[in-house]
Amino acid sequence: MNGLLAAARALRAAAPHRLPGTLHTVLRTGYAAEAADLLLADYGLTALLSVPPDGRGTPQPRSVPLHGSAPGRAFGAQEPFVEELDGGSVLVHLPVTVRGDRLGVLSVTLPGTQLDEVRLAELAELAQLLGHEVVVAERDTDVYRQARRTDRLTLAAEMQWQLLPARSCAAAEYALGAQLEPAYDVFGDNFDWAASADRLTVCVTDGMGQGIEASLLTGLGVNALRNARRAALPVADQAALADQAIHAHYRGEAHLAVLLAEIELSTGRMRVVDAGSPHLLLVRDRTLTRIALDAQLPLGMFEETDYTAQEFRLLPGDRLLFVSDGVHAVASPDGELYGEHALARAVTSAALLPAADVPGAVLRELTGHRGRPEPDDDALVVCLDWFGRRPGSPSGDPGTDPSPGDGHSTVPSPSSGPQRHDADEE
Repeated sequence: MNGLLAAARALRAAAPHRLPGTLHTVLRTGYAAEAADLLLADYGLTALLSVPPDGRGTPQPRSVPLHGSAPGRAFGAQEPFVEELDGGSVLVHLPVTVRGDRLGVLSVTLPGTQLDEVRLAELAELAQLLGHEVVVAERDTDVYRQARRTDRLTLAAEMQWQLLPARSCAAAEYALGAQLEPAYDVFGDNFDWAASADRLTVCVTDGMGQGIEASLLTGLGVNALRNARRAALPVADQAALADQAIHAHYRGEAHLAVLLAEIELSTGRMRVVDAGSPHLLLVRDRTLTRIALDAQLPLGMFEETDYTAQEFRLLPGDRLLFVSDGVHAVASPDGELYGEHALARAVTSAALLPAADVPGAVLRELTGHRGRPEPDDDALVVCLDWFGRRPGSPSGDPGTDPSPGDGHSTVPSPSSGPQRHDADEE
């Protein structure tokens, strides 16, 4: 524990861009480490990219495939993975995760004689300390955002990524994961979430248009929704306030499609406003259904539109998927829409994955359906696994169960909810 305290003090005192180098020094002196490398997941979740220890950057940073590699195995399973090296050394890969947000992997080389269960647990804790410091350091340096790029972001994509929260998060009651493609050149799709002591809000938006104009519209809408949410307004009023802000600026010439949901953590009661093209799907008891929602006008079309929220009740073990029209409306080379049947197959194949891995799995299936790597529109998937409060916690009345649409599909369902999954087994 003395080593952990020393590492925490050193990381807090380090310059924001020098966290990896500082940790390497701590590991070398306190744990006899021979080398240490911080690898961050890129925006497209395809590779793990090394961060320069001194923050100066390198012409060709080390890149490791996210799928099929030892570091990727630790990233996917969210557990340490140890490789035996020649000469008696070991290479330990440790997930760097902050409150469910998977940032990357810390790889540490040290003598095998220095590794036991206690030391491995300490190293895993150090990786988490590093993750927290990276999140704080990103306020003051671009080093870590630069390290996540396998290619240059367009200006529109840069603006969109600055709006986004973490790509995954977790709490006792829920787990969330999201992925947006194409990661380096987006058209206007966005997701947002926020949690408080008693509720979780999740929002998926689709801005009209492309490029900079779509990003500006989405930025206005997302910030208007956040402003209303932080004023503690109900979700229907949040939509109405954002609608007014968009209409005041664009006078009806541009609009924003929104799917806005708020969940009471104590009861699972969900209030939803459907104002546009994103769809909401439910997996319950191995069955995938589309939740029937009353379609309302996208934000900004007309002045002072009134919005209403529908109420449903989530049950422990439920899985929700928020999907943009860049998923459900994608056509194959022969013109067949992706639709709910193909989406059901993708969800089936991802049934045993944790929420953080589901969006990527669905989008890989979508690429196969599309028949080409580059999409014509953004594709966005958000997955929410609902666990609910533990038995004995306060709860409200049962409310109304989500109402499915006409079609449904059966998918596998593990007995204890989504399980961890190694990246190289996908």
